[in-house]
Amino acid sequence: QMQLAESGGGSVQAGGSLRLSCVASGYSTQYSNCIGWFRQAPGKEREGVAAIYVRGGPRWIATSVKGRFTISQDTAKNTVYLQMDSLKVEDTARYYCAADRGLWTRCSGLEFQYHYWGQGTQVTVSS
Repeated sequence: QMQLAESGGGSVQAGGSLRLSCVASGYSTQYSNCIGWFRQAPGKEREGVAAIYVRGGPRWIATSVKGRFTISQDTAKNTVYLQMDSLKVEDTARYYCAADRGLWTRCSGLEFQYHYWGQGTQVTVSS
């Protein structure tokens, strides 16, 4: 099993920044290859935002956030970060991190790749 805990959400004005953290724990953590960040706004489908191959490799960033969001990791802390800069009102959503079961070597924002999910953290951007 694997547990994911997100933190770092909050309320910020447009143009501001937030850094989200996703801490992974549990026996299955050692097998996971991909950690992804997703978001879901009210009335909208969940969408992938960024993903990272934790063993080193290319990272995936959604076009809608490219140049503003950055995904990174601290392997010693089993933590993946999502640095969000130049936030826009349309970035308002609940943000989730997710992990695969070690089946993938290319990580993306496609939900079917991910098996474990956190509870999410709310990000609200005001104008």
